[in-house]
Amino acid sequence: MASPDPPVTSYAPSDVPSGIALLLTIPFAFFLPELIFGFLVWTLVAATHVVFPLLQGWVMYVSLTSFLISLMFLLSYLFGFYKRFESWRVLDSLYHGTTGILYMSAAVLQVHATIVSESVDPRIYYINTAASFFAFITTLLYILHAFSIYYH
Repeated sequence: MASPDPPVTSYAPSDVPSGIALLLTIPFAFFLPELIFGFLVWTLVAATHVVFPLLQGWVMYVSLTSFLISLMFLLSYLFGFYKRFESWRVLDSLYHGTTGILYMSAAVLQVHATIVSESVDPRIYYINTAASFFAFITTLLYILHAFSIYYH
C-alpha cells in the first residue's frame, strides 16, 4: 500500500510558515494585497464602457489571469503543496517577476485608455483613473514580491 503523501523534497524552502502565519511574513504577505488590488483592477475595467477593446482586453486578460494564478499560489502555500516540488522558490520568483512586467504593460495601456476616455463621460473617466492607479500599485506589489522571494 502506497503512502498517501509523496515524500517531502530536500529542496523545499524550510523557512516557510504554515497556515495563517504565512500571511504575516515577507515575501508571502504580498499575496493578499496583490489579490485585493488585482481584483479591483479587473472589476473597475469591467465596470466601464470599453473605449478600445484591444487595449482594455489586454488589461482584463493580465489582471484576471494574474489574480487566478496568484490565488492558486496562495492556496498551494497555505495547504503545503510547495513541499512536494524541488524548484518552488524559482517558479514563484519567475512568475511574480514576469507578472510584474506584464502588469506594467497593462497599466500603461490602461492609462492610455483613461486619457482617451476623458472626453467621453466623466464617470467612465474616473473609473478608468482608479483602474490605472490600482494597476500601478499591483505592478509594484508583484515586483516587490518577486525580488523579496529571490533575495529571501
